[in-house]
Amino acid sequence: MSILIKKALLNGKIQDIYVENNLISEIKDSINVEAEHKINAQSMAILPSFVNGHTHAAMTLFRGYADDMPLLPWLQEKIWPNEARLNEELIYQGSRLACLEMIKSGITFFNDMYWNFAATAKATNEFGMRAEISQAFIDFFDQEKAKEAIKLSQKVFGESKSFGPRVKFALGPHAIYTVSEESLLWCKDFAQKHNLQVHIHLSETEQEVKDCIAKHGLRPVEYLDKIGFLNKNVVAAHAVWLTEKEVEILGKRQTKVVHNPISNMKLSVCNVFPYDLFKKHKVEMCLGTDGTSSNNNLSMFDTMKIAALLQKHHSGPTTLPANECFGLATNAKCFNLNAGEIKEGKLADFNLINLKVPEMVPLHNLHSNIVYSANDSCVDTVVCDGKILMKNRKVENEEEVLDKVGQVAREFLG
Repeated sequence: MSILIKKALLNGKIQDIYVENNLISEIKDSINVEAEHKINAQSMAILPSFVNGHTHAAMTLFRGYADDMPLLPWLQEKIWPNEARLNEELIYQGSRLACLEMIKSGITFFNDMYWNFAATAKATNEFGMRAEISQAFIDFFDQEKAKEAIKLSQKVFGESKSFGPRVKFALGPHAIYTVSEESLLWCKDFAQKHNLQVHIHLSETEQEVKDCIAKHGLRPVEYLDKIGFLNKNVVAAHAVWLTEKEVEILGKRQTKVVHNPISNMKLSVCNVFPYDLFKKHKVEMCLGTDGTSSNNNLSMFDTMKIAALLQKHHSGPTTLPANECFGLATNAKCFNLNAGEIKEGKLADFNLINLKVPEMVPLHNLHSNIVYSANDSCVDTVVCDGKILMKNRKVENEEEVLDKVGQVAREFLG
């Protein structure tokens, strides 16, 4: 497939961009070639598409269900009992809605942890997105459950290759309070053997830290470092209850972290992601929405704005400026993707932003407008892997998805 983008704003200049197959092939002041698709991008800016670093995609089914509760009662009384009732079809339908919602927000990649890899992978492929999907791994310190989880992870890894290059398998040990040390190390070893990433929740709550100290005499990052779990393959979600020593360890081990500001605030984790410390110790960071049961949407615009404002409220007005926040939202390096920039040779994953809307006028600073004033409706066109996923804000089959998933969710939760 080939796409010719005409007269888009790129780095302050009006440029043409030519996409061939799945790569940005050429960027010039003027390009005149035949292309299967030609887009007049006058009054539009071209920007890298967003990377959603931590999701539970199928939890769109739980949007607006069991809100305004503390984290553990919310999980134990509302979420986990209903998740036990989920099947492949429900997870597929919930993931379809998530994919649609993310595309409408300009997201083309998401890092997911949930049950039934195949259901989420099927939805991802259907919508033309990229995803790194981890089969949730929980053993509750039970050897038999650990054996079952290992067997399932091995099986799913083998099956994952059939979904093509846009879908990647990852290991998904849920957290240190739901996964045994032996299983954590199995995940680490399996990931290293097969060059996979490991997706884990880390230091989301103070109670998690207190329990780890009581059990191991160490804080969570110190414990994981002691057992040899941390390395460049690990992507840790949340990471809010940390000391500088722990942040320094994460930097040395090249572990990536995902900031989920809206989920953290809604579930009242009562601490703030230590952005300045992560920056000081050169930790690779990105942003995530978390699941819609704790957000309640998958908007990267909301996530960017709240992330920036939270840091400023906590640390001062110069913390996490707009350009850095946008960089977190598009940081494809966290997932080893050749994307995140509009440059020749990079993957053709990008958004066209409508500049002729009130939120984008005047255009003193593009990144400031994107982070502080824009919203999902400013995204006109979304391209992933050289294919147009949305144009003029329309995604194929979106009405059918909305009707179907709305019905499924109502039937599921009554």
